[in-house]
Amino acid sequence: MKKLKSTPFYKEAIHEINYPFGNYYLFDGFVVAEVNEDVIFTWEQHGKIVTEDLTHLYDTNGRDVVFITNRVNPYSVKPADWIHFFRHSYKLNGYAVVSYSKTAYLNALLEKLFMKTNFKRFQSLEHAIEWARSVSGQRKEAS
Repeated sequence: MKKLKSTPFYKEAIHEINYPFGNYYLFDGFVVAEVNEDVIFTWEQHGKIVTEDLTHLYDTNGRDVVFITNRVNPYSVKPADWIHFFRHSYKLNGYAVVSYSKTAYLNALLEKLFMKTNFKRFQSLEHAIEWARSVSGQRKEAS
């Protein structure tokens, strides 16, 4: 279980946003999120703020961005809140969950039911970043 800051990828981040509920690291074409322990992540309290900030910083509705959630801390997600994300015409080029426990894996499977995008689950942050880069590269080449 690795936090992004303890990897060589950290120095490649182009921006870092620190919210009271977690840290978000922005890269060219993808974002790595690390939500704090015991947060109950909802659209109104967290998702809306993050989405608006990332939309502004990337100057896109997300269609060119891969989102990686590096679940180094136990927290809860309200999966049905993804409906709000898509209802507001936001999109993602891909969504990856890096999970380190069986419980986190099962939660990711539940979350996948509400996704309308390319969804992958990984057991290492390195593999998720490799995948995000390949998806971002494929998208740019196809344009």
